[in-house]
Amino acid sequence: MATAPRPRTSTREPEELGRRLAAWLDARLPGARVTNVSVPGSNGMSSETLLFDIEHTATPLRACALRLAADPAAYTVFPTYDMPRQHRVMSLVAQHTDLPVPRVQWLEEDPGPLGAPFFVMARAEGRVPPDVMPYTYEGNWLHAATDAERAALQEASISLLARLHDQFPSKEAEFLLPEGEGTPLRRHVDAQRAYYDWVVGGLAPSPLIERAFARLEELWPQDEGPAVLNWGDARIGNVVYDGFTPVAVLDWEMAAYAPREVDLGWTVYLHRFFQDLTVGFGQPGLPDFLRREDLERRYAELTGHTPRDMEFHTLYAALRHGIVMLRIAYRQAHFGEVAVPADPDSLILHHVGLAAMVQGTYW
Repeated sequence: MATAPRPRTSTREPEELGRRLAAWLDARLPGARVTNVSVPGSNGMSSETLLFDIEHTATPLRACALRLAADPAAYTVFPTYDMPRQHRVMSLVAQHTDLPVPRVQWLEEDPGPLGAPFFVMARAEGRVPPDVMPYTYEGNWLHAATDAERAALQEASISLLARLHDQFPSKEAEFLLPEGEGTPLRRHVDAQRAYYDWVVGGLAPSPLIERAFARLEELWPQDEGPAVLNWGDARIGNVVYDGFTPVAVLDWEMAAYAPREVDLGWTVYLHRFFQDLTVGFGQPGLPDFLRREDLERRYAELTGHTPRDMEFHTLYAALRHGIVMLRIAYRQAHFGEVAVPADPDSLILHHVGLAAMVQGTYW
């Protein structure tokens, strides 16, 4: 399902990381042993994850996961990786909500031990809907599930978002507000524009992304609604499930203080991204799963807040994802995995769908 080799996700060696981790941990838990060090197959191109076990009588923490900021020398996907910020968000979510957030343990801000800041958290056992090949494609556990099982997973997953937005005291999330002027939504969009400018600095810009930003201004909500804590990367691929029940909500590096619909639009669109890719490769995918109308309806029932301006928010999600896709493509070019074409828009996997959203013909 890819037009180019799968891009490299890391320039680090797991064995070396394991040795350095063991030395770091020994200074905190003398005599502790680090065992079963591994890198999950789904490791992304942003922050990296290392799985390991601890053997020590002084701590109840046994199965662990380490979240490590991206290697700054490896053409990172994002300009900054604020691990204390992620650690703080996860701690606060665990404190204020009933979401199953892994218990965070140590935070190391010194890049010396592993080459970048990191934190350690408890590891949840279960399964995650895959991104490669995506869960909408044949041959994985979620695609093979029954309609009733997928419906149960959908219900449990939209409930995570509703409970996060309802239970978390919004005042506690204001520290996530980007610098600048204007409303939380305006600052969020301005920050994305700054990210895009960073991505294309010295490289060919994307006419499609430029048009999408202009279209956002035309669709800007008259009433943006109150800001709440946004998970940021709100999608089922960032949830560990025991059967079809969520047991861990992961990946909080994109957490934000923004209207509810920013999160919901991301949930809706990221599924559509995979569904559209699957249909484009000649398979039906999962057309009755995570449908926009179903998610909006159920979210309203759970929260009492009817989602609004969703054309704006799904376009915004597709635009944001397009910027990430462009950065990943330029990263592939940096490592010699692909050649940069004359039309930079073609580097965005979902450029056809994004163009349709800009034109108002997608939905």
